[in-house]
Amino acid sequence: MKRYCLALLVFSLLSAASGHSQSLPAENILEKAIAFHDPNENWQNLQTTFKVVMQTPNRPERTSIIKVDFPKQEFNLDVSQGDNTYSYQIENTSCEITLNGSKKYTQKKAEEFKLNCERGNFMKDYYTYLYGLPMKLNDPGTNLEPKAEKKTFKGKDYLVLKVTYDATIGKDTWYFYFDPTTYAMEVYQFYHDESKNDGEYIILKGLETIEGIKMPKTRAWYMNKDDKYLGTDTLSKEAQ
Repeated sequence: MKRYCLALLVFSLLSAASGHSQSLPAENILEKAIAFHDPNENWQNLQTTFKVVMQTPNRPERTSIIKVDFPKQEFNLDVSQGDNTYSYQIENTSCEITLNGSKKYTQKKAEEFKLNCERGNFMKDYYTYLYGLPMKLNDPGTNLEPKAEKKTFKGKDYLVLKVTYDATIGKDTWYFYFDPTTYAMEVYQFYHDESKNDGEYIILKGLETIEGIKMPKTRAWYMNKDDKYLGTDTLSKEAQ
């Protein structure tokens, strides 16, 4: 009997040491991460303007000025790349598009620059999702795996949250990597089909404080399958 109890004790201790990652509640980690990035809970009522400069291999630099007013449900995007500029102004369900300062442009130009309201709403969702992380992981339709994991990525240890979405929102599987001490988000990664190792990972470096929210200063994008470099976004505050 004593031998059985001793064996059970040893097994319990070993399990606690080796399987500790299985007892990390994801909700707790997300709560701490949000407290780090948005300590004053400003995201939901954000009214601000910021700039994102995107550099990609063999393409002209692209500068995007993003203006959001969540209480009024407004999103404005002004893009300049090479010799051209275009903009989307979205308010509730209305959408207005201009190309090089004009609302009149040919169908050929519309196709060349992908100028349509579906694209405009996609860009709205894109920017407000990525710069709204990790706060956006509390949105309806987000399925957070109950237990977090401990993983090593590029030589650093992280606490990792796995997220999937309701089918009406998205089909990708996402992983979010947080510093185990500060709970700062430093990497995220997505797969269309994880068994194929497709999709991308994004390295986040530095912080830019926008209306009290700590957002990633730079985001460098890479392919999961071969570490191919895709580009870098750099965020800065834009005077309003």
